[in-house]
This record gives sequence, structure tokens and C-alpha cells, in this order.
Amino acid sequence: MQTSTEQALRHYKQGLGTFTQKLPQVAQAFNAFTEACFDEGTLSKKDKQLIALGISLAQQDEYCTIYHTKGCLDQGATEQEILEACAVAAALAGGATMSQAVTIVQECINEFRPIH
Repeated sequence: MQTSTEQALRHYKQGLGTFTQKLPQVAQAFNAFTEACFDEGTLSKKDKQLIALGISLAQQDEYCTIYHTKGCLDQGATEQEILEACAVAAALAGGATMSQAVTIVQECINEFRPIH
């Protein structure tokens, strides 16, 4: 059985697939731009995912919050690093950001964290 965060990721990917079928040039250009933004550079891929998570929280974007929390974990971010990024976002964006951090982000960490 899929969890709610896994279902949200699946829903996002299905929607993106439909969008890509209907506007392939736009989707390809957007995907290429996004991939370039998240490539290793002066900032590491992990740092970029942490930044994206903070912005996703501040924008109250649940899909991106889930996607980038998983991205942070996939890039080796620790729970502490993720929570500190959430705290910085909450310091600037307020209580709604903190609400998502202590619910959605924590749920994602619990579901997607690699088990050692």
C-alpha cells in the first residue's frame, strides 16, 4: 500500500506526463532548465535541494515540499540538515511554513529516510 507522500509523488509525475504529452516542447525546455539548475556546481546538489525545500515550504507547495524532501534525502542530507533548512524557511515565512515542516516534511523523512 502506498503512503500519502508516495501517492502525491505519483500524482505529480502522472500530471507532468500528461502535460508533457500536450506541450512537449515546453515540458522539455522546462525540464532541461530545471535539471541544469540542480546540477552540481559551486553549490552541491544537496545544498540546492535544501534551498528548494525551503522555498517550497515558504510557497506552501505541498508537492514540491514532498519532492524536495525526498531530494534532500537522496542527496545525503541528514534529518538535522533538513530540519535546519525548514527552520530558516519558517523564520522568514512564518507559522504556516513551520506547520508544513513539522507535518509533511517529518512524514517524508520517516517514509523516505534510508534505513541503515
